[in-house]
Amino acid sequence: MRVMDSGLDKASALIIDSNASSRSLLAAQLRELGVASVRQTTRVRDARVILEHTPYDIVLCDYHFDGSELSGQDLLDELRREQLLPFSTVFVMVTGEASYSAVAEAAEAALDAYLIKPYTSASLSERLAHARQRKRILKSIFEAIEAQDFDTAANLCLKRFEEKDKYWLYAARIGAELMLRLNRHADARTLYEAIIEARTVPWARLGVARSELAAGNNTAARRTLETLIGEVPDYADSYDVMGRMQMDQGEIAEALATYRIATKLTPGCLLRGQRAGTLAFYMGERAEALKLLESTMANGLRSKLFDMLSLVLIGLMRFDARDSKGLRYAHESMLAEIERQPDSARIRRFGLVFQGLRGLSEHKVANALEAARKLSAEFDSPDFDLEAASLLLALWIRLARQAIQLEEMDSLLKKMGLRYCTTKSSTEILIAMTEGDEEAAGSLRDSHVQVFGIAETAMRHSMRGGAEAAVRLLIEQGAQTRNAKLIDMASLVLKRHHEKIEHADELGHKITELQELHVLPLGGAATRIGQARAAGGLALRN
Repeated sequence: MRVMDSGLDKASALIIDSNASSRSLLAAQLRELGVASVRQTTRVRDARVILEHTPYDIVLCDYHFDGSELSGQDLLDELRREQLLPFSTVFVMVTGEASYSAVAEAAEAALDAYLIKPYTSASLSERLAHARQRKRILKSIFEAIEAQDFDTAANLCLKRFEEKDKYWLYAARIGAELMLRLNRHADARTLYEAIIEARTVPWARLGVARSELAAGNNTAARRTLETLIGEVPDYADSYDVMGRMQMDQGEIAEALATYRIATKLTPGCLLRGQRAGTLAFYMGERAEALKLLESTMANGLRSKLFDMLSLVLIGLMRFDARDSKGLRYAHESMLAEIERQPDSARIRRFGLVFQGLRGLSEHKVANALEAARKLSAEFDSPDFDLEAASLLLALWIRLARQAIQLEEMDSLLKKMGLRYCTTKSSTEILIAMTEGDEEAAGSLRDSHVQVFGIAETAMRHSMRGGAEAAVRLLIEQGAQTRNAKLIDMASLVLKRHHEKIEHADELGHKITELQELHVLPLGGAATRIGQARAAGGLALRN
């Protein structure tokens, strides 16, 4: 057979299929087409690790894997989400007739091509040729993205969409993603709505919701999401966006219910499983949390998509169940990660939590107390975030249960509450870590009330014409408490009343300094939303 593309003689391919006969057939067909290097693997979890570390020009992946809850779509979704597939890679899904509709829908989002069994060498050649041609035709767009010239890339996409040039729908999606990245929320929404008018696709309707969220229109976004979920209930990305919005608004129980659905739709997805498991932990559903998190650990402990926070939560639950063997296994896994990332402050702090738990489990209280105090000593570090604070609290609570007199705990709780009770969600996460200790939970609630009291006082000053007094109050209290809500609020009030404030520039410099020191993203799998690919979005990577 004639080689369809002169570049294939230098190309590498990965075949992912649990069936030996299918693998052999695909490998033979690829070599017949002239592909230089062909590697095979039988499991999705192995393929994930391979692709995390080695780029391939072509990936041929079966959709269904016997004896596994993981599918080829699970693999593709996570690779795209975390930008682990270069733009140059052609990803082809191989599927039977029964699952055609699912794959065809996925093709709208991320697939380069799909093959329906049984297929011929000619159909494989045709699919690969088409996919590689699209890569070449859209090359200028992705070269602009690679050069960080997002305006040019967006304009190229918009031009192709308006002219309905070849691959206009795919280009339009890229363009809308770029507009969201450029904070052109209205333009992004307009483009998504134009896409819907030309061709109704779930990702475009979800794009409208994302644009509304980015613009701060939560009510409209919720309405759009509820309609989309009602009409297309099996589109998992819509649940990701809904869950994120619910978390932002402090609706943790509702967010858990949302992520449960997403996890059922994509049982092999590590990220969704960890979100649901972590939220179940915070909501006190520990049996569910342990099942979900240990499942993700079994499927992806060595994957870049596995968040080591899951391992710490497993350790806490194994400790509480007095399962010393399970705790030891989790700790050993964390020690291996510490060896891989010796310079990571986050991973080192996780290690201190395990050190404390092992000390308590083995009745070596002095060791446990030493670990807790080492972790407490880092409380004032600029990178000590909500995640670290919640785990420090979890460790101290378990020390207190051992009837150990901990004089520093009261002052630590007060500092923690004033610093991290920025939203309803963050407060509820900390309260969840008190494990029913009403005194500790009450202290955190009091801190939440105090923070919001400061914010209300500042707003009254601002509304009565005392904008400068409001900003100064927020700066003063923000510096004392390190509370990100108060610091960001100072910035908002200053921007709104800049012309009326005599020393606006001086105050602005102080706010910037505080933001650089103390305004950090919320930590943890349940609250960290700055994914490489936003839920419902398309990874922009060359």
